[in-house]
Amino acid sequence: MSVTSEATTSWKGSLFEGSGQIALESSNQGPFAVDWKARSEGSTSVTTPEELIAAAHSSCFSMALSHALTENGTPPQSVETTASVTFIPGTGITGSHLNVSAVVPGLSAEDFARIADEAKAGCPVSAALAGIEITLEATLG
Repeated sequence: MSVTSEATTSWKGSLFEGSGQIALESSNQGPFAVDWKARSEGSTSVTTPEELIAAAHSSCFSMALSHALTENGTPPQSVETTASVTFIPGTGITGSHLNVSAVVPGLSAEDFARIADEAKAGCPVSAALAGIEITLEATLG
């Protein structure tokens, strides 16, 4: 069975002066404001395509890591992942850095690092982002 997720953006105006609203249609969430200024300069109140990619990457990786740890016989008590996606105007998206901390009883730091690296490679969003550098910082809590 396949699942298709949908989001809709309504944009008004030019790239630099315009703005838009993003609605996550599949989950009925939003709207979320989006504009060029936030994308090129940063914002604490307006989202960006890169923030949405970061949300997708952090959630996908957390799920992949949780599954890999469970398959290893060491299910996690908790996994917290932050994805930092970098955008350079005129260049594009240049990378995604995953910073994960997990509580996994009975697992060595070495095994955790190996499993986290395998989960990074196996995460479907990581595969979709294959054109950029993906880095990982993994810590057992």
